[in-house]
Amino acid sequence: MAKSEADRAGPPLEFQLLGAVRARLDGMPLELGSPQQLAVLARLLLAAGRAVPVQDLVGGIWGETSPPRAVGTVRTYVSRLRGLLDPARAKRGRDTVLLSVGDGYALRIPDGALDLDLLEQLRTRAAKEYSAGDPAAAGALLDRALALWSGEPLAGVPGEYATRERDRIAALRFDLVEERAAADLAQGLHGQAVALLGPLVAEQPLRERPRAQLMLALYRGGRQAEALGVYADTRRLLVAELGVEPGPELAALHRRILAADPDLDPAPQPGPRSDAPPIPRPSQLPSDIPDFIGRADIVRYLLRVLTAREGSAVGVYALSGLGGVGKTTLAVHVAHRAREAFPDGQLYADLNGTQAVPADPFDVLAQFLTSLGVAPDQLPEQLDQRSALLRSLLADRSVLMLLDNARDAAQVRPLLPGTPGNAVLVTSRIRPAELPGVQLLGVSTLGQDEAVSLLAAVAGPARIADEEPAARALVNACALLPLAVRIVAARLAARPSWTVGSLLARLEDQRRRLDELRVGSLAVEATFQLGYQQLTEHQARAFRLLALPEGPSLPIGGAAAVLAGAEPEVEDLAESLVDAGLLEADGAGRYRYHDLLRLFARSRAEAQDPAELRAQIPLRLLEHLLGRVCDAWRTLMRDEALSWRLHPGEAPGADFADEDSAWAWLRAELHLVPAVAEQVLRQAPEPSLRAVVDLLIGWIWLFENEASAQGFGPVLALALDTARTLDDARSTGRLCYLTGLLAALAGRTTEAEEHLRAALELLEADDNLEIRYTAASELALALNSSGRPEQALPYLELARGLSAELGHLADEARLLGNIARAHLTAGRAADAVRAAEAAIATAQVSGNLGCLADAVYQLGIARQGSGEPAAAAERFQEALGHFRAQQRPWLEGPALARLADCRTELGSPAAAVVLAEQALELGSSLDLRYCQGLAQAALGRALLALGQEYRARGCLTEARRIFEELDSPEAATVRRLLDGVESGSRYPSLIRY
Repeated sequence: MAKSEADRAGPPLEFQLLGAVRARLDGMPLELGSPQQLAVLARLLLAAGRAVPVQDLVGGIWGETSPPRAVGTVRTYVSRLRGLLDPARAKRGRDTVLLSVGDGYALRIPDGALDLDLLEQLRTRAAKEYSAGDPAAAGALLDRALALWSGEPLAGVPGEYATRERDRIAALRFDLVEERAAADLAQGLHGQAVALLGPLVAEQPLRERPRAQLMLALYRGGRQAEALGVYADTRRLLVAELGVEPGPELAALHRRILAADPDLDPAPQPGPRSDAPPIPRPSQLPSDIPDFIGRADIVRYLLRVLTAREGSAVGVYALSGLGGVGKTTLAVHVAHRAREAFPDGQLYADLNGTQAVPADPFDVLAQFLTSLGVAPDQLPEQLDQRSALLRSLLADRSVLMLLDNARDAAQVRPLLPGTPGNAVLVTSRIRPAELPGVQLLGVSTLGQDEAVSLLAAVAGPARIADEEPAARALVNACALLPLAVRIVAARLAARPSWTVGSLLARLEDQRRRLDELRVGSLAVEATFQLGYQQLTEHQARAFRLLALPEGPSLPIGGAAAVLAGAEPEVEDLAESLVDAGLLEADGAGRYRYHDLLRLFARSRAEAQDPAELRAQIPLRLLEHLLGRVCDAWRTLMRDEALSWRLHPGEAPGADFADEDSAWAWLRAELHLVPAVAEQVLRQAPEPSLRAVVDLLIGWIWLFENEASAQGFGPVLALALDTARTLDDARSTGRLCYLTGLLAALAGRTTEAEEHLRAALELLEADDNLEIRYTAASELALALNSSGRPEQALPYLELARGLSAELGHLADEARLLGNIARAHLTAGRAADAVRAAEAAIATAQVSGNLGCLADAVYQLGIARQGSGEPAAAAERFQEALGHFRAQQRPWLEGPALARLADCRTELGSPAAAVVLAEQALELGSSLDLRYCQGLAQAALGRALLALGQEYRARGCLTEARRIFEELDSPEAATVRRLLDGVESGSRYPSLIRY
């Protein structure tokens, strides 16, 4: 069965238990966290995909002395592991690997991803080879199994379960050594067996089987006295330690050695095969290059499968990728390294798949058959007869065939051998998935370090070392494409007077970059042109137009908008470009271009497509994105005011199936939206400005958090400049509001206040009451966060009046929550509680779950401020449940921090530490500075209660620094707390947020 490109070069996610617990993604190590988190990962890996109840995970780590919140802690470890492992799979379009199953978890990984599984597979295959009478093959497989060990299994993993498994796996290694010794003995390799068994006998002196094997190896090696001495030592040890005599097998071997039993002599080894007819041994591989760089994972995988040659079918491995990525170089390098595994020769043919007239399989078969000894006048006249003759000649042989630059599967199929023992490497720009039993291996660009190494290998190491930053920028300008890197390296080598920086300057103009990437007969553009000229007219048009929008990748819906087609037909078209190696799949339903290939596609578009059409492409995508944002509003917000007042777009879509799918789409397009908006503003600002403004309003309000809005700063600035240039007061007011909101999210209160006041002035005549009320509300929040609640309240009442005029209960609920915060800042805790309770009641009537969650959170803050930590904790716990269900992690962190403070005040500082650390982790991962400040303050307070003053002081100092940077009033509260620590007060007053 053909494998997908995602299965290239073995599993990209690999795990190791035969030593320290480790995980790697594409060869790079992952940070797996604390020893207890490692214990959770190890337990799930050893379960082999089966579900493990959470209580079993707790018991495996702590046994019967688990801490009070052990279950919650384990769930935190699982959440962190999922954060590490699931994105690794999502990058390749794969499903979640760490699943919640009932009251537990299951870790599903691909075959061969765990070293222990690979060991078991190798051992099973070795047993089959040994039983089939091939101890040499069995020994080679056992050597590979033993080589997987890198130290004590599960090293550093705590818990009773790990201890039991560590002993079991260690015993497995002893069994493997015994089996390896048996393979040596069966081959007459007595000296090797003695060397292998000596350390095992010393390490496991009471195991009788290795002692029996050692006696036999010594005897067969002519060392009879030493063999008898092993028996005497064994008997003495067993009697002294266990009070027993040696077992029957050992005693019988002792008697046979004393009697010089001839049956103990080794069996004669088979001689070389004599019945094979003479056949030429072709060696047709092109020369390997001396400066081959990188590709360690795929080289290692190919060498493993080529030398193992397992299964009952020919191994066919197809290397595919865009032109210039180094497929041929990689295949030739691997073929040379695997030569010894194919003693009957190596065949090579360039199939010229990118040429106008590719190689005919009929002629290639003639070349192969004559090289295998068939006289030209004996060549069959029919293609299928030549193919059958090749299969007959290669039957029971071991030949490696390299078919380079294949056009398609039909060209390759007649050339394939028919029996195992042979193997085929195919290189192609397309993915020949139709070939029987093929494994598809995608060849990608180099890593940056690999590309710099290639540059140094060709241009000279000293030269590159002198300008390393420029060298890294140069290979990035080449988009890490091996052909492009080799070209610029050759140009540097040919011009000693050039510097790396001077060549980099020549590549800065993207419109001329492809012209610069040529030397002699090598040219990136010419390589791309070979693939482009094979496209149909329909494919070529799609290739050109899909490259025109900015952004890292394009969803299938966006691609359909660009091509003005239906999604199923456009997806088929995009997939055909992926198969042709001219487009890359970026997960399910997403596509992207290699940077240089995008430049090539755009150059073709400029030459072949009208300017009017090219100008329309970003506008089509903008309308699509705006329509989908409107869809997300209707799905997620329902009663929210902005949901039906956004610019509708020319081609709005339909509501998302559910909230999860809406959030997934929003997260996926986080980088595409600002890129397209900026492109449209630069190319066609006047007709598109208002659509851009509405898109930005809808987008930022849906996410309402600093981390997701950070990438919008540059496009907001550009849009605001554009609105002022066009003298569009409506757009200018709305953009001032968005700019102020962004500044408020980032904690820049002064800047936020300035822009929001300007927005209210500009929007006074705007007939859109939603925009006016949101601007007033945000200005009030900025004033309140800077410690001016009395100035904030009039704006909140203004916003509430506008909301009531609109009749939108959800917005009124949110405003009541903000009014509660202002009362609390002003010291009116009772008024704050009443306003927050009114917010909950209003949100419940509205049916908007997002506003209800916000209102519950605000009531928690009000209860905490009024000195009711138990009631506050209940509200924060409830709000956390809502935030998690609604996928709003930017609010989870603050809720956890505030809940931690409640736990400290209620006398549970240890539990508070766990909560505060979770809040800090969320704040750090999402880069939320205010959340980090809250978490550090809560952690410091909990540590003080635990008597850990030194750690507490560090946390509080960091909290103060963050709040001071944000100009937040909490800075003064933390300063008072620190002053209390310095003055020796053990329990200073609580922080109130």
